[in-house]
Amino acid sequence: MAISANEVKHVASLAKLEFSTAELEKFTGQMDQIINMVQQLSEVDTTDVPVTTTVTDAFNVMREDLAVKGTDRELLMKNVPESKDGFIKVPAIIDESEEA
Repeated sequence: MAISANEVKHVASLAKLEFSTAELEKFTGQMDQIINMVQQLSEVDTTDVPVTTTVTDAFNVMREDLAVKGTDRELLMKNVPESKDGFIKVPAIIDESEEA
């Protein structure tokens, strides 16, 4: 196998995911198949294949980038439940006490 169950478990823990033993075996097998397919693709000779950056004839259709004056900060901050030093104060979402 190109990837071990421990490696899949490690990546899952980084993503804060937990898998049962059966799920871990299933995902390890699936990841191994994906890695093998990518390795197969890297063996293909693409020397004479032109670079493909897009598969359609579409082009950039976005508007012109013009600077415009934004809404006044004081007006925006009137709608904020809590602020500090001119910034919006929000609850922490990352617990830095966890081990890496």
